[in-house]
Amino acid sequence: MLSVFMYSVLLLAYGDQILPYFIEQRSLYEVRERPSKTFGWVIFIASQITVEIPWAVLCGTIGFFCWYYPIGLEHNAHTSSEVHERGGLTWLLLCTFFLYGISLIQMCVSAIELEDNAANLATLMFTMCLNFCGVLYFPTGFWSFMYRVSPFTYFIGSVLAAGLGNSHVACSEKEFSTIVPPSGQTCQEYMEPYISQACGYLKDTNDGSCQFCSMSDTNVYLKSMHIEYDKRWRNWGIFLCYVAVNWSVMFFVYWLFRVPKKNDRVQDESTLKSKALVNVDEKPEVK
Repeated sequence: MLSVFMYSVLLLAYGDQILPYFIEQRSLYEVRERPSKTFGWVIFIASQITVEIPWAVLCGTIGFFCWYYPIGLEHNAHTSSEVHERGGLTWLLLCTFFLYGISLIQMCVSAIELEDNAANLATLMFTMCLNFCGVLYFPTGFWSFMYRVSPFTYFIGSVLAAGLGNSHVACSEKEFSTIVPPSGQTCQEYMEPYISQACGYLKDTNDGSCQFCSMSDTNVYLKSMHIEYDKRWRNWGIFLCYVAVNWSVMFFVYWLFRVPKKNDRVQDESTLKSKALVNVDEKPEVK
C-alpha cells in the first residue's frame, strides 16, 4: 500500500515539467497564430493534449517495469491464474496515472496567466487527492465525501486489488498470536466462531496452545482498506473518467477566460468609416 502511495507522489514532479512548455506555446499561439488565423483555439488545445499522450504511455510503461516486478506483485496473481489480466490492468492504471497528471496540470494552467499560480493550484488539488484517498487516514463524517470524489481513491484501490487480491497470506513466526483454549476444548473448537467472523487460520502445535494468524488471505486486508477485488476494473474506468473531465474543463475554461468574445472585439472598420462620414456631412443646427 505504501509503495503505491509513494508512486503517486511522482505525479506533481511529472506535471510541473509541462507548465513552462505550455505557457510558452500558448503565448506564441495567442501572439502569432491566433491573430493571423492560422488555426483555431480548439486545434491548439487538442494538440497540447495529443502530443502528451505518447509520453504518458512511455512513462507508464517504464514505471510499470521498474515498480511492478521489483516489489513482487506479479507473484500474487499466480495462485488465481490471472497473471496476464492483472499485470495488464496495472499497466493501464499506471499509464492512466500519468495521463491524469497531464490533464490536471493542463486544466490548471490553461486559463491562468502565471506559471507559479497554476503550479500552486495544481499542488493544492494534488495534496487534497493524497490526503483523502484513504491511505493516510480514512475520512469519516463531513469529510467522507472527499474520499468518494478523490481520484486517487479509485487509482490506489484498483492497483491494490490487482496487485494483492485473491492471494493467500502466511504469517511469519513473530506474527502468530499464542492463545490457550479453555480446559476441555481444542484450539479449533475454541477459535472457530471467531475465525468464521474475522477470518484467519490456526497453526498446529504440540503444547496445547493455539498459534493464531489474524489474516489468511489478502481480501481481508483489502476489505479493511474499503477495497473490493471485484471492482478493480470499475475503479479503473472511474479513474479514466477523471482524465476526460479534466480535459473537458480545460477546453471550457480556456474558451471562457482567454478566447476573445464577440462583445470584446472592435467593430468592423467599414462601419466606423460610414459613421464618421455621416457625422461630417451633418450641418450644425443654427439657432
